[in-house]
Amino acid sequence: MFLSVAYAQNTPLQITHLTGNCYIFTTFHDYKGSAVSANGMYMVTDAGVVLCDTPWDTTQCKPLCDSIFRRHQQKVVLCISTHAHEDRTGGLPFFRRYGARTYTSVFTDSLCRIKKEHRAEFLFKNDTVFRVGEQTIQTYYPGPGHAPDNIVLWIKNAGILYGGCFIKSTEATDLGNLGDANTNAWPQSIQNVKRKFRNPAYVIPGHQGWANKASLDHTLMLLRKYKAK
Repeated sequence: MFLSVAYAQNTPLQITHLTGNCYIFTTFHDYKGSAVSANGMYMVTDAGVVLCDTPWDTTQCKPLCDSIFRRHQQKVVLCISTHAHEDRTGGLPFFRRYGARTYTSVFTDSLCRIKKEHRAEFLFKNDTVFRVGEQTIQTYYPGPGHAPDNIVLWIKNAGILYGGCFIKSTEATDLGNLGDANTNAWPQSIQNVKRKFRNPAYVIPGHQGWANKASLDHTLMLLRKYKAK
């Protein structure tokens, strides 16, 4: 199921049902003169909604919350950002004001301070399992890749591996923004994820499409091509 919500700017907020009580939201931001998509995810529980990353286009934070409430009669109660870049953390101040508990890793928070990115209210030091209502979401730090602090999120009961920008969509033709990347460590970090979560039903990258779940292998292929240049 696909829902397009035409709020701020020319490109609408998009919400797509993934499976069960999990949905992908996509917002768009101008990057080097083009509108570039960024994916986040939300999970509905009987105790509120869990958000994986914030909208890149922060003008879409309120429309996202409004749409979630109209659709599910639930509010966002927890938000986890996966690394210290604007497309993941930009909406943290909004969600804190909204009343959600906002989280990043201690590592991510240290980089947010240095990079002057928005910071979460609460921190976790090690891999953590969050329980909200009847649902759980697990954080996992695989090692450096797209960013030194990037984590992935695992929703076991739905088989969803949410990769953020650590995982490149099979639609991607290059590795994107490498300003904070560690291309030497990234392949091993991908292998760590593959060993940890062996048979995901869904693999969600931070940008572009997610229909093809071969994104981990595709990311490895892009890294090999990059190294071969």
